[in-house]
Amino acid sequence: MKQAELRAAAGAKPAPRTLPASVAMVRTPKVRDRSDLKALTVVVVLICAAMEVASWYVPDYVMPSPVVIAKALGQLLTTDLLHVAITLGRLCVAIVFSAVAGVVIGLLMGTSKRVGPYLKALVVVDTGIPALSWMLLAVFWFKDPEARIFFILTVILLPFYALNVYEGVRALSTDWVDMLESFRPSRWQMLRYLVAPHIVPYIFLTTKSVIGYAIRMVIFAELVASAFGIGSRMSFAQSTFRIDQVLAWTFLLVVLNLVIQWLAALAETHFLGWRKEAKVR
Repeated sequence: MKQAELRAAAGAKPAPRTLPASVAMVRTPKVRDRSDLKALTVVVVLICAAMEVASWYVPDYVMPSPVVIAKALGQLLTTDLLHVAITLGRLCVAIVFSAVAGVVIGLLMGTSKRVGPYLKALVVVDTGIPALSWMLLAVFWFKDPEARIFFILTVILLPFYALNVYEGVRALSTDWVDMLESFRPSRWQMLRYLVAPHIVPYIFLTTKSVIGYAIRMVIFAELVASAFGIGSRMSFAQSTFRIDQVLAWTFLLVVLNLVIQWLAALAETHFLGWRKEAKVR
């Protein structure tokens, strides 16, 4: 009897293990977006509360209250809106050009055996040059402030796109390449139907990664090489000891970063709607 029971127990399948509800729950994109927005709101409220408490114990020229900063921001938006538009225009032009040129260079790095290694070496050398060096060189090389800022942003942002696209080409599955080559495609068809769709996520990932960095760089470039733009206005506010305006400009830059990040994520969702999102349980 015991042997029969043992044989039955050995042949029986173990009962499936179920994960706890807190672990098995899958977060949908909408739930994740609401969670991120909630966390961002909480962080902003805590920062404003800390600034308000700090303003009680230090002079206004060290830490003004959020109310004073809000008033300064409202004043800046009515008098210096042109400088905001100039900075945004410079930023958008530089990012678009860097993306296009970086994608072309990255594709050549990943697909051309003749010029690819030399382009890769050039891009790697560029990544080792400090941003300050490019800013100082731009002042010597270019007379036009717009040319200076465009040059500075391009040589800083372009390597990010080139290297990420290059890595995207290298990450192509050999099975996909072999399957498509069985149809004897031309080089253009290989780029259009296999390489291009594969590197699109890398382009959006790079764009979302460099937006904040690009905003910081355009502010530094305007501070060094231009009399117009948010960077120049922040320098003027610092020279006149208007810390409320410095913090107001800083808050505006944070908002612009969040808005541009949101627009990039929206474009990514539109162009990559075919891609199934991975769900981690």
